[in-house]
Amino acid sequence: MMTNKTKLVLGFPEYREPAGRLATAAGFDYGEVAVHSFPDGESLVRLPESLPPDVVVYSSFAAANRRLIEMELVAATALGLGAERLVLVAPYLCYMRQDKAFHAGEAVSQRIIGELIARRFDTLITVDPHLHRTPRIEDAVPVRRAVAVSAAPLMAAWLGSRPGAPLVVGPDEESAQWVRRIAEPGGYDYCVAHKDRFGDRDVRIEVPDRDYAGRDIVFVDDVVSTGHTIAQAARELAARGAASLSVLTTHALFAEGAEACLEAAGIAEICSTDSIPHASSTLHLDELLAAALEEH
Repeated sequence: MMTNKTKLVLGFPEYREPAGRLATAAGFDYGEVAVHSFPDGESLVRLPESLPPDVVVYSSFAAANRRLIEMELVAATALGLGAERLVLVAPYLCYMRQDKAFHAGEAVSQRIIGELIARRFDTLITVDPHLHRTPRIEDAVPVRRAVAVSAAPLMAAWLGSRPGAPLVVGPDEESAQWVRRIAEPGGYDYCVAHKDRFGDRDVRIEVPDRDYAGRDIVFVDDVVSTGHTIAQAARELAARGAASLSVLTTHALFAEGAEACLEAAGIAEICSTDSIPHASSTLHLDELLAAALEEH
């Protein structure tokens, strides 16, 4: 494929492979941000010496706080090196959960981070953002053009490639929208559990009253962080005779200990997109993201 010399994808070392795949799919050149971390935790970034007018910054935000600082450094520097229009491709976008102050004095981080992105970027493209009371991504991030693509078609295709007819389970009410969009295209049976949360790693799960014996269970969620919610549901369904337990997620955030937690609960397989590179990231987003870039 011929590359477009007037458009460049800038990737970070941690995201070299998915960013490179996006550049290839979109027909753009690829360049890389060099990052040096000082002993005190500060970051130094270095970009190519000259940049074309259109620059795509590819950065997922698993390590949110560090990455946000580096994103700001990259964006400001890029605009000083010839870039005229900046696109942020952030397959996993951080700080979207806190969309209101639940207690007096709390920062509404969704709004604050959205305004930070909009200061320098013309366009945002993200994947399955974790929005609740905010109806649209452009309401959270006030850039000229904000696009939220869904990994649901890729995940539905993964389900369709499996033998038999798995039961698709959402571990809590928040996952209902993902479960429905992934299960319905293939005509798969699905249900959603109820969750009571008492802390980041302290949850109680109540699964629907139905027959799980002998069923292949696939848990579906947009983000898996600590793994405790799915682990609780998995233990419950294992006790009810489920034949196998798997996890399908867009964003494999996986805090420390999450994989061990899932394995201990009987999860035998994890499949995720490459929004956050991980050993389970077998579903690649480059074609979906390139299609969104074509509309830019």
